[in-house]
Amino acid sequence: MNAKRGAAVVAAVTALAASTAVPVPASAHAGAAPVAAGGIPRGAARGAAPSPDGFAWSVKPAGAKGQSRRDFFVYAVSPGQQVRDKVVVTNMSTRKLTFRVYATDAFNTADGSFALLAADRTATDVGTWISVAGAPARTVAPGRSAGLPFTLTVPPGATPGDHSGGVIAAVTEQTTGGQGQRVNVDRRIAARVYARVDGALTSSLRVEGLKAAHDRPLFGGGDVDVTYRIRNTGNVRLAATARAGVSGPFGTGLGSPATRRVPELLPGNVYTFTDRVRGVYPAGPLTATLRLTPAAAADGPSGGSPAGARPTVRTTGWWATPWAPLAGVVFAVVLAAYLVRRRRRARA
Repeated sequence: MNAKRGAAVVAAVTALAASTAVPVPASAHAGAAPVAAGGIPRGAARGAAPSPDGFAWSVKPAGAKGQSRRDFFVYAVSPGQQVRDKVVVTNMSTRKLTFRVYATDAFNTADGSFALLAADRTATDVGTWISVAGAPARTVAPGRSAGLPFTLTVPPGATPGDHSGGVIAAVTEQTTGGQGQRVNVDRRIAARVYARVDGALTSSLRVEGLKAAHDRPLFGGGDVDVTYRIRNTGNVRLAATARAGVSGPFGTGLGSPATRRVPELLPGNVYTFTDRVRGVYPAGPLTATLRLTPAAAADGPSGGSPAGARPTVRTTGWWATPWAPLAGVVFAVVLAAYLVRRRRRARA
């Protein structure tokens, strides 16, 4: 891809929504990179009006007979099983749009967002299980919807546990870049797919690389940044609650512990977080403790508490010199020595 040749540069912008997706402004970059998708943007209404550039559409599961409205495609399947379903793409724009409808795999970004592979990356998991019927490109008139059947075929050798991805409807249009080159802008909206394959399930989160950085002020309490990685070493999706705290001599709690909700972590994926414990007084030997309590992911086939997932506790220690008390002790010793010496001189 070379700007001088006028070759197209592809940018993938992904948005995932529960039941109604809203448009996401697209941009162009040198190469297609995965962009996190966190659902409906804050403040956006469901069934949003077209964006200023005329793009707005939604991607959601078709209503299933005997079921309430579905937010995602959620399946409990067995190796070798086939499932037939339908995705509905609704054009909420003021002009007709041509969509490329396909499936791909999901992953977690570094900050824990649920994202789908960029258009230039090949799916290797649940994205390869889904085959959308008909032509790959579909044109939908303004205000109209298209129901597109698809088949999910679970391979006979599929591994037990959770497999996550999405069914995407993408619109690609050409525009002119800043240097006059022709640029392909790829806008993508998707509905999530969660498939749990029967078999032995393992719920396990591991804490790696726990570190503590103390700003160690000369006087008063300072802040401690507790950094850690969380890896999903099991085969089911998990969320968690993480609590970071600092204790001093004899286990005395110091500062204000930090608690966070760890978002859904897909099997094999990893997050890195930094939490700040404020107001930690340098009291000599200090210990940072991280307690991680797993929980079932909010959406998808998990449900209930994760079987076999137990809280994990990790610690790391360091020495923080209490300069203020130490200075006070030194001052008191020097003052006492001075007074004793002065008294001896007076007696002499």
